[in-house]
Amino acid sequence: MCGIMGYTGTLPAVPIIIKGLEGLEYRGYDSAGLGVIKAGEISVYKTQGSPEKLWNTVPENLISSVGVGHTRWATHGAPTAQNAHPHLSPDGLFTVVHNGIIENFAALKSELEEQGYIFNSETDTEVVAYLLEKEYKGDVKSAITNVLTRLEGSYALGILCNDYPDTIFCAKYSSPLFVSLESDGGYIASDVSVLPKNAGKIYKIGDKEIGILSKDELKVFDIDGCRIRKTEIKVRDIKNLEGKGEYAHYMLKEIYEQPQAVEDTLESIIVNSRIKLNTLRLTKEKIKRINRIEFIACGSAYHAGAVGAYIAQKLMGIPCEAYIASEYRYSNPVPDENTLAVIISQSGETADTLAALREAKRHNAKIVSIINAPLSTIAQESDSVILTKAGKEVAVATTKAFSAQLVVIYALCTRLAYSSGKINKARYSELIEQMKNLPEKIREILKNDREYKALADELKDINYTCFIGRGVDYCAAMEGALKLKEVSYTHCEAYAAGELKHGTISLIEQGTPVVAVAAQSSVSQKTVSNIRECKARGAKIICIGNENSFTPDADDKMLLIPQTEDLFKTSLTVIPMQLIAYYTALNKGCSIDKPKNLAKSVTVE
Repeated sequence: MCGIMGYTGTLPAVPIIIKGLEGLEYRGYDSAGLGVIKAGEISVYKTQGSPEKLWNTVPENLISSVGVGHTRWATHGAPTAQNAHPHLSPDGLFTVVHNGIIENFAALKSELEEQGYIFNSETDTEVVAYLLEKEYKGDVKSAITNVLTRLEGSYALGILCNDYPDTIFCAKYSSPLFVSLESDGGYIASDVSVLPKNAGKIYKIGDKEIGILSKDELKVFDIDGCRIRKTEIKVRDIKNLEGKGEYAHYMLKEIYEQPQAVEDTLESIIVNSRIKLNTLRLTKEKIKRINRIEFIACGSAYHAGAVGAYIAQKLMGIPCEAYIASEYRYSNPVPDENTLAVIISQSGETADTLAALREAKRHNAKIVSIINAPLSTIAQESDSVILTKAGKEVAVATTKAFSAQLVVIYALCTRLAYSSGKINKARYSELIEQMKNLPEKIREILKNDREYKALADELKDINYTCFIGRGVDYCAAMEGALKLKEVSYTHCEAYAAGELKHGTISLIEQGTPVVAVAAQSSVSQKTVSNIRECKARGAKIICIGNENSFTPDADDKMLLIPQTEDLFKTSLTVIPMQLIAYYTALNKGCSIDKPKNLAKSVTVE
């Protein structure tokens, strides 16, 4: 979970690299560094903390036209300057930046230590630099090839060699890496969004490919040394980041962008009141043969998948289940050719989700991915891809990307149910109309900003908050609890409301806040019964639902949402919880956009 930026060309490299790293902070921000070649020598500069601190580390008079940089989220070793990338080989001939995990680094490190090598960091990456020195006999490509054959795990590598002062070498496996050739030089980056928005050509480095980049040429070879002719990729819908504007934080800005993100996503998949999933490679005959659907994802995307499992099972009457991607491979899954695996990931690079995709594919399941990144690895390895239109999301805690995922899931489940004959045309049309009304209903909820601020004032000094719900309300409760944990560092848990009395109600005491999501008409009164169990033990209730869901006492709070289809209510109930989490974090003085220990794109397992 790190970001790589590199440049070789005619311009000063340092400002380009640091600015690029600042755009990659969502991939890691606990330490950063850069390495440049100047006067036949590699110079490395590192800092603890975010990439912007590199401005104070690099000498003002440093002029170099080639370099690589890195912003880190620590996996091996503490987030210190010493562990920050780049890492030098002992002879100073190579420097390496790396995104991913070298799973067999301990064995490689022990081998090198037995040969007399002394390491300077706790990282897995340093072994790559040392192996390069050991394998180098004057041909960098051959040295890289030999090193790659010894690595297990995932990697995107940016490499400088003193003997080639105008060149960046790169390689990748299961971690993203892009190259851009512009009139002023060549760029490498972990994300196309930080590459220049000029008329240059952009290429994606493939797995186990080695790239040799100069200021005006990219040569790519496979692991066997054969030259590969790369095809330029067309990058659409990459919008320049406009900053926070009038908002204090990106998270707040992105919360308020949700109506537009949902609207844009729906407009891309609903045309003339019909669901048009043009990229869904499933015929009606194949859809009718589907007898099981698995929703596979991590974090907030898993909560969206859990909603999908409830909806799909309700509409289609077949077994549907949500899986945490990191657990999927270890649960001995048994999908087959009649199983549909729905893979959900904002970045399309989530390592656990990608591994689960490959496992489902190994069992011949049909793969449909819901992602926000058309050039991602998950997109490339899926049978079908449905894109969300959330735009770039900067805050680590997802809001608008989650909301966009939800409406794609609604549309997919509705289309599958209709195409398989499980719902009739009237129900199909009704569900579509309910989807189309969601953006305006989200806007209506956002108007109650003061109400959520006031609640956050009461929660800022609370040590424990409980979230409960049933069905899709439980999925919303899970997402609400995650948001409060992520950004305010408040301990909280979400429970299926009926499970309270099976042990967890012992945590409820006088004044404990219980956020109860009770919006579904079919189960809201069951949830109200659980609310009353909590009240009997002194809990303070914050209920999210409709007017007749719950009648609050004087010390309770009722947060009303507009009426909509029961299956789609997560799109509305989650909004108040996002704002409560944001304002609680604001009151506590937390780092809202970049919470401690977290990174947005989780590209390691």
